[in-house]
Order: sequence, then C-alpha cells, then structure tokens
Amino acid sequence: MKAIILAAGEGRRMRPLTNKRPKPLLKINGKPIIDYILESFPTEINEVIISVKYLAGQIKKHVNKKSGFKVKYVLGSDKGSAYSFIAARKHLYDERFLVVQGDDIPHPDDIANCLKKDLSYLTFESHNPQAHGIGYLRKDGSIKKIIEKPKKTTSTLGVNGVMVLNTNIFNYSPTLIRGEYYFSTMIGAFVRDHKVFPVKARDFIGDITTPGDLIRVENILKKSHHR
Repeated sequence: MKAIILAAGEGRRMRPLTNKRPKPLLKINGKPIIDYILESFPTEINEVIISVKYLAGQIKKHVNKKSGFKVKYVLGSDKGSAYSFIAARKHLYDERFLVVQGDDIPHPDDIANCLKKDLSYLTFESHNPQAHGIGYLRKDGSIKKIIEKPKKTTSTLGVNGVMVLNTNIFNYSPTLIRGEYYFSTMIGAFVRDHKVFPVKARDFIGDITTPGDLIRVENILKKSHHR
C-alpha cells in the first residue's frame, strides 16, 4: 500500500524557524517531524510518495538517508495544498492509499486503525469547533459532510490530517478560497459521495503551526512513552 506525505508548504506561521529549514525537518525532542510520520507506518505501507517544493533538497537528502521505504518525490505547487496532492496522481492507479500531512505526528495505532477501514478519516473531540474542520455523520456512522470552522455547530467531531482515500478523489476539483486551492475542499466533496468512516485518534496532539506548538508537543510527547 502507498502513503502520500504532503510536505511542500513553506510553513510561514512557523517563521523564523522555517527560514532555512522546511517545516517537516523541524525537530521535536531531537527528532524531525517527518521521522515521526515514517516511523508510524505499519509494514503494509511499502511505498511512500512525498510532495515537496520549499527547500525540497533538504527533505530528500534526509529521507533518503533514513527511510527503509521505496520513496518517490513529486513537485508540489504554490497554488495550494490541493495541487500539491494532485501531483501524486501519476504514481497512483485504481487503489486505496494513505495520506498524511507533513506537519502531523500520528500515533502508529491511529494509522493502523485507519487502515482497517476501506475509507477513513482520523478525528478528535474538538473543544473549539470554530478553529477546525468539523465532520457531521450519517445514521450509518460515515461522514456526511465537513464544514471548515463553522460559526455554529451541533457537532464536535474534528477532522485531522490523516486519511485513507482511493483514486476517486481525483474526480473532484479543488475550490479556490482566499487565493489558494485547499486539499480539504476535495475531501469535502469526496465524503458526500463515498462512505468515509471516522476513526477516533488515540491521543490527539493538535496542530503544529507556530514555534509555541513545538514546545507544547514536546511536553506532550515527553509524558507519553509510545513514540
């Protein structure tokens, strides 16, 4: 099975730390973020496709020295995360695959549980729904729709950066929002037509967006001994 890591962004809100280093190579407790991702993959992941652009050479050099996977790289886009994802299309056929955001630290159990479903999305209990994408469920438990940062909501089901999709996702075009094409707009369309089931995260860490988040996540990981 293949996994896609989206690692093309500049990490602007993480500046100045990302002025000379790509966000996936920022270290938490001495380990680059992308190492946490690669180490979370089970044995059934045998090929990794990494979408890179900003300081791509650093990511390639690091991963090529560390990874035991077959790795392919695709050139991401300045137009947004949607087109950085779409760049991986040429390496995918009629198949399921895993997608992980390049600034996420998934628990290995969460990856394994997502792979148990045909199509899935890692979720968490959101205490601030206005700050996250929020999922709404059908009666059968699948995700009916996703609303980004709703002002009012009856759901607290936050969606995370880990999902299992299939190549039907490429039948949907991204939507332009505030000058950028977001991958989340493709997923929102995909879940309306497919049975994508939520998988509750074992211990949700939260977004790694600013330098302060690095310190917060370091403290979380120091208290847990499973990563």
